[in-house]
Amino acid sequence: MRSPKDFFAPLAVGAPDPVREIPALPSRMIHFFDPSNEKMAAKVPDLAKKVDVLLGNLEDAVRADRKEAARNGLVSIAKSTDFGATQLWTRINSLDSPWVLDDLITLVTEIGDKLDVIMVPKVEGAQDIHYVDRLLAQLEARAGLRRPLLVHAILETASGVANVEEIAGASPRMQGISLGPADLAASRRMKTTRVGGGHPGYLVRTDPVGDDLETGRTTYQQDLWHYTVARMVDACAMHGILPYYGPFGDIRDVVACEDQFRNAFLLGCVGTWTLHPVQIDIARRVFSPDPKDVAWARRVIAAMGDGTGAVMIDGKMQDDASVKQCRVVAELADALATRDPELAKAYDEATKEALA
Repeated sequence: MRSPKDFFAPLAVGAPDPVREIPALPSRMIHFFDPSNEKMAAKVPDLAKKVDVLLGNLEDAVRADRKEAARNGLVSIAKSTDFGATQLWTRINSLDSPWVLDDLITLVTEIGDKLDVIMVPKVEGAQDIHYVDRLLAQLEARAGLRRPLLVHAILETASGVANVEEIAGASPRMQGISLGPADLAASRRMKTTRVGGGHPGYLVRTDPVGDDLETGRTTYQQDLWHYTVARMVDACAMHGILPYYGPFGDIRDVVACEDQFRNAFLLGCVGTWTLHPVQIDIARRVFSPDPKDVAWARRVIAAMGDGTGAVMIDGKMQDDASVKQCRVVAELADALATRDPELAKAYDEATKEALA
C-alpha cells in the first residue's frame, strides 16, 4: 500500500502532479458515440453543443473487427473538433482484452491534451486502477502532458460492487464511478435481460384482507438497482468523487427512462449515460435541479444566516442540517447556470419570486 504522504506524488518521472480535488464540472449526460461510424462521427460537432460530456466508445457495441477503426476515428475526431466547454471522454476496452494497451498508448500520446477522462470497464478492485494509474503516468511523461488524465470506473461485476470503496479511493485520478447494470446483472446471475430499469417480477404486495389471498392485493414494482446505486453513491461521497447512473437500454420507453434517471438523481448521482439523442433532454431535465427547489434552497440559506440555530419557514423547521441539504442543491444550480443561460434565467426568476 502506498504511503499517504506519497499518494499525490507522480507515478512516473516527468508526469504531471495528480489533482488534489476532482473538478465539479457539469456532467449531467455522458453521451456515447461510436468513432468508427462515419455518420455518427459527422454529428459530433453539433452534439458537442448540446451535451456536457461526449464519450468516444471503444468497448462494447464496437465489433472486434472495428476496434482499430474506432480508435483511429476517435483520434481524428479529437484533433479536428473544437469541443468548447464540452468534455471529451473515452471508454477503453476491458483490461483483459487484446486491444486495451493500444487504446491507452495511442490515445494518450496522440490526443492526451484533448481528453479529460478515461472510462475503464469491468473494474473489479483497486488493483485494476493501480495498473491504469501507473501506465497513464508513464504515457503522460512520454507525451509531455502537463495535465493529468482522470479515470472513471464502471461498476459492472459482483467483485466490483464488493470492492467499491477501495476502487473509489484507489488513486487521485479517480473522477467517478458509473453503474453498468447489464454486465452486473450477468455477473450476479440476476434473472433479467433488461439494460437498466425495473422488472415487473421484482415487486412487493399488500397484505391480504381476511382469508382471501387473491382479491384486492395491490403490487408495486421495485427498483432492482437501488442497493447498488446507494452503495456506489456512499463510496463516491466518502472519497470526494462523482457517482453516475449508467445506460437505460429501452430507447423507446422515455417515461421509464426518466423515472430511472430521477431515482438516481435523488439518491445522489450527478449524471447518467445517454445512448440516443432522445435521452439527452431527459438527462438535462432530470439532473438539473427544478427552479422551485433552487428557489427554496436559496431562501432557506438566506434565512439561516450563518447556518446555525433554527428557523421556521412556511411552517417547516429548518436547521443546520437543512442548510447543508440546501447548499447541495444551490451549489449544483450555480455550477449548471454558468453553462446554461436559460437555466440561469429560470433559477434567478424563481428565486426572486420566492424572496419577494
